[in-house]
Amino acid sequence: MAIFGSVSTVRAQTAHLTWLQPAFIYIDEISKPETAAHRKLMSLAPGETFRRELIGGIFGLEQTYLTKPRAEATYETHRKYVDVQVVFEGEEFMEVADATGMTVRDAYNPDRDATFYHDVTYGNVLRLRKGEAAVYFPADAHKGNVQVAGPLLVRKVVVKVPVPV
Repeated sequence: MAIFGSVSTVRAQTAHLTWLQPAFIYIDEISKPETAAHRKLMSLAPGETFRRELIGGIFGLEQTYLTKPRAEATYETHRKYVDVQVVFEGEEFMEVADATGMTVRDAYNPDRDATFYHDVTYGNVLRLRKGEAAVYFPADAHKGNVQVAGPLLVRKVVVKVPVPV
């Protein structure tokens, strides 16, 4: 099931997953204000996403967006990648539920590596703030970008790490 908390706590909890560690090296880099990666994230306009290629098939999606009402967000899962999501500015609610038993809304799309699901009311709600992270594995249906109290600007990085074979 998903792992969440401060970046340092999540990193410690996943230290045994060596294949996941390059994501945290990138997160360390983008966390430093003096780096080009940090400046790029902070310069993105709302609605923009920048894809940064990393090593070993890992890539980062640097995003800036306004949070939206819960009804406009959708649960999704991924087969090929584990998501490591880190909030750098703002806050959002994220929901997570075991995908087993959920009803598929849109079948798996290999180009997007995503399956989308109809809403459920039993998901667990996380409130991710600046400096906090969540790791979502293939069984974790997750719904992000949900406003806490009205639209709020969020700057976030989603690091896509290939699921080990």
